[in-house]
Amino acid sequence: MENIIKNLCSLSFITTQSYEENLQTLLNLVKESSDGSIIVAPEVCLTGYDYDNFEAMYEFAPHATNEIKKVSNGKIIALTMLEKRGEDVYNFAKVFKDGAVVYEQAKAKLFKFGDEHKYMTAGNEEDINIFEIDGIKFGLLICFELRFKTLWQKLEGADVILVPAWWGELRRENFKTITQALAVINQCYLVASDSLNEECTGESGIITPFGEVQRNGNKPCLNIPYSPKEIKKMRKYMDVGIG
Repeated sequence: MENIIKNLCSLSFITTQSYEENLQTLLNLVKESSDGSIIVAPEVCLTGYDYDNFEAMYEFAPHATNEIKKVSNGKIIALTMLEKRGEDVYNFAKVFKDGAVVYEQAKAKLFKFGDEHKYMTAGNEEDINIFEIDGIKFGLLICFELRFKTLWQKLEGADVILVPAWWGELRRENFKTITQALAVINQCYLVASDSLNEECTGESGIITPFGEVQRNGNKPCLNIPYSPKEIKKMRKYMDVGIG
């Protein structure tokens, strides 16, 4: 299939107490993005970790999923939301394209400092693997999962790594360093999106296969061109055995 992806986009915005307002913010940013974009939004950007309203969080997921499907034609959209499956609640990364959820991955490494393990079930680490959309090889890590080198190895060979995050402000430099290092060591693009909420870093950004970093700053959507040639060129120039 011809590769239609031309653009990478990292989102950066504040998650408010209104789930519906957050959803509309996301939908508007997606609508404003160009066709052929890969768009990454912050982890749980629609609700935050609103544990005082835990049931409301996961009950909002089906409505949000349906609305995001409607704006996903010609675009790839990645974000996470809490959702109940059976008796368990997971933090699911969902990837949308052309009106459908084309990939799901439950967060396998829960952040115990944030009490995630008290409210949700961990996904299976074995489910973290490269997946393909329109001939592009993707990897996806959710926030805290960035810290595990064994998960980096599972994504070796990905063209684009997607990172939705709710990363704490106290560990700002960790987030910046780790996201850049992962792109450099895998010689690929990395699109990271962290919340603009006060407790988070706000360091959404995109890193190229060469390791060049652009961060959103005050831009709600940072765009850079996607070039498969840059991946091939870097892997040929600095051959470390990544196919």
